[in-house]
Amino acid sequence: MHILSSEIGGRPISIETGRMARQAGGSALVRYGDTVVLVAATSAPDASVGLNFLPLAVHYTEKMYASGRIPGGFFKREGRPTLSETLISRFIDRPIRPLFPDGYACETQVIATVLSADHVNAPDGAAMIGASAALTLSDIPFAGPIAGVRVARSDGEFIINPTPDQLQNADLNFFVAGSEDAVLMVEGTAREVPESVALDAIMLAHEAMQPVIRIQQELRAQAGKPKRKVELREPDSKLRKATEKLAASKLAKAIRIQDKVGRTEALHRISEETLMKLYNPEKDDGTVKSDIKDVIKEMTKQEMRNSILKDGQRIDSRSTTEVRPITIELNVLPRVHGSALFTRGETQALVVATLGSREDEQMIDDLAGLHFKSFLFHYNFPSFSVGEVSFPRPPGRREIGHGFLAEMAVKAVLPERESFPYTIRIVSEILESNGSSSMASVCGASLAMMDAGVPIKAHTAGIAMGLIQDKSQTVILTDILGDEDHLGDMDFKVAGTENGITALQMDIKISGIGKQILETALAQAKEGRLHILSKMNEAIAQPRSGLSQYAPRFVAYKIAPDKIRDLIGPGGKVIKGMVEKTGAKIDVTDDGVVMITSREHKAVDAALEMVKELTKQIEIGSVYTGPVKKIMEFGAFVELVPGTDGLVHISQLSDERVDKVTDVLQEGEIVTVKVIGFDKRGKLKLAMVNNGG
Repeated sequence: MHILSSEIGGRPISIETGRMARQAGGSALVRYGDTVVLVAATSAPDASVGLNFLPLAVHYTEKMYASGRIPGGFFKREGRPTLSETLISRFIDRPIRPLFPDGYACETQVIATVLSADHVNAPDGAAMIGASAALTLSDIPFAGPIAGVRVARSDGEFIINPTPDQLQNADLNFFVAGSEDAVLMVEGTAREVPESVALDAIMLAHEAMQPVIRIQQELRAQAGKPKRKVELREPDSKLRKATEKLAASKLAKAIRIQDKVGRTEALHRISEETLMKLYNPEKDDGTVKSDIKDVIKEMTKQEMRNSILKDGQRIDSRSTTEVRPITIELNVLPRVHGSALFTRGETQALVVATLGSREDEQMIDDLAGLHFKSFLFHYNFPSFSVGEVSFPRPPGRREIGHGFLAEMAVKAVLPERESFPYTIRIVSEILESNGSSSMASVCGASLAMMDAGVPIKAHTAGIAMGLIQDKSQTVILTDILGDEDHLGDMDFKVAGTENGITALQMDIKISGIGKQILETALAQAKEGRLHILSKMNEAIAQPRSGLSQYAPRFVAYKIAPDKIRDLIGPGGKVIKGMVEKTGAKIDVTDDGVVMITSREHKAVDAALEMVKELTKQIEIGSVYTGPVKKIMEFGAFVELVPGTDGLVHISQLSDERVDKVTDVLQEGEIVTVKVIGFDKRGKLKLAMVNNGG
């Protein structure tokens, strides 16, 4: 057994190997405070036949026993991955995937299991470090180690691996993964921070992870296994030359076809024509066909890259900083609460905003306990959006990840819950895709919410940046196409308002990038974002003044906490009666916020008046009209507001002497009284108004 320790964020972290999961290819037990994550990495001994990609699967799972809880639901065991588990699985996958060698096709699996959670030290960073350590210790050819840390900024100060309490008031929250030399991945949110602040945060996180990278290197020296040798099989040289001769000139023309469908069809046609001439299915084995296709893919990639690096020519003839043409349509669907059709080049998102009540919130049961979510963002990517055919399936990791990124991008501009107490659901339907559909979803969401009358603080726009790099030259691309993403070296998505960044996500396909590239990409992204925001402001600059007639009306009214009991009544009798009478739904929180909602707007008005009347504060000197509820020998009890009575003493019934209360009043009679004070027990003292009291 081997254990090495270091610190992150001023708190100890240790990596242990050799005690648990010893039959895995490599395993690591990471302890950060009382948070413990076990990660095992295993790879099949032989490559999968016919695969020309890395079959890597990363699974992060949280066991409810880790925080001393039993899962909810009927089965009482962990089920399908939660949103958090899916997102963290993606966090781990994205920075490690580029660090496997080309040609490695052995099925590989990384499983991270949270065994203990202290709710102070987040398990995501520990899982990332554990994945790197397990791969580094194994025989799997992994070019690590790497590490992942979270960085936040609160009150102008950066915090490494902040606690949940420290995140409450943070205006920046980034998760950064990196190697010893470079940054590999960034994902996070911010509250309109400048690009310079975002850059400083990323570089600080990269510096903070270095001690943990060093102990992984030491652990590898002590307990690491020899790495497998990967032999990259090259296509036959004669076959390569024949393929290049047949396809080179055609590919050079096809790659410059600006229409995506036309370009795809042309590239497919070139591949098929080349196969017909060079591949004989009766004589050649399957590797010949595969090699021809691989050579054509390699040529296509190199042609696109050379066109940009040497000729400054992008696929669609744009400059490196130019944004594709944008069109915007609002209120495109008649019965929804808000809608927008956002089209940028050949990427199109139909985004719909729906408003609901508190009962529409999503209930989430995870390691942190039971909590509720009032802003939901769902992203759908049907196969027809890219001209393909596939069976419709539930959203996968990609759709969940894109939706989460877009959600975080627009969340920064949402109104405060107290002033706009609606549950908001955004759905982005991608109708056409050729690059950066998640950023089109950000733009469409902002437009749809303004169309729905949601009082967001400002428009939010998103843009995707790309990178083409060789040994001597680096070019950063604004608003990348799908092919530029697929054949390029970086996908860097940046979203924000005119005032600053609200979300970003960076993935790379090379060994890492440095500060200068990040700085240039952020500055170029800002220019593109401001251009898009100007187009959005031309379409709609402010939220509509009123909500859709089809949206439920929702009002919040604050009452004194000591009035909650009066509003609810014995066994809920009072509030249930109000609901039955008006048809509106009425909820009250422990701090006295009454929320009333209904699709019938008049029902909300009626219920609100009833709540106000029932809970209004009784003040000395105020005059009220109400029924006589009970007559006693010494006076009569009058109901001032529902649930609140006061006593009119017999001496206060009239200016003249009254022998019997019933000579003046009868039960059920409506009278007008004035509040004149409180008795020794704190009960209200009243006087008949005609008594001059």
